[in-house]
Amino acid sequence: MTDARHIKNITLIGFMGTGKTTVGRLVAEQLNFEFLDTDALIEERTGKKIADIFAQNGEPAFRQLEAQLVEELGMRTGTVISTGGGLPTNPENLVTLKNHSLVFCLWLTPEKIYERVKDQTHRPLLHAADPLGKIRALLISREKFYKQADVLLNSDLRSAREVAQQVITQYRAATKTRR
Repeated sequence: MTDARHIKNITLIGFMGTGKTTVGRLVAEQLNFEFLDTDALIEERTGKKIADIFAQNGEPAFRQLEAQLVEELGMRTGTVISTGGGLPTNPENLVTLKNHSLVFCLWLTPEKIYERVKDQTHRPLLHAADPLGKIRALLISREKFYKQADVLLNSDLRSAREVAQQVITQYRAATKTRR
């Protein structure tokens, strides 16, 4: 697996609120890797918040920005990449990421996700009459993409540090290095 893929990065996918950013920062710190959040980088490059991109340009325009960024990520080495929750719904994004990354999906129950994100106003996909229902529907529609990750980690009953340690252990086993 690793010889053909040239794994040199770690990518965290999963629904919003599953801990990708928190875990990603911990992993990057412990491995002395750079941390990159795709949503933050898109905001930096466009000068707009994700919610504003959705409102002004629509979700398809945002997904195109994600796809362009994913293409660039293959040039990186020693990076922990935290993706937006919908990024893996473009199958080409997953193929590209798997060329250079060990891909982890962090998973939580819809109720736990809702509990974590219910007070966050910057989540454009949750501006719905029934946010928990929207989370459930989106999880169902995205599940087939999330399950294509190399490693699925339920982060429900583990601390961020425990999840980060599991990511590091799996990465080291896949790359057979001791960084």
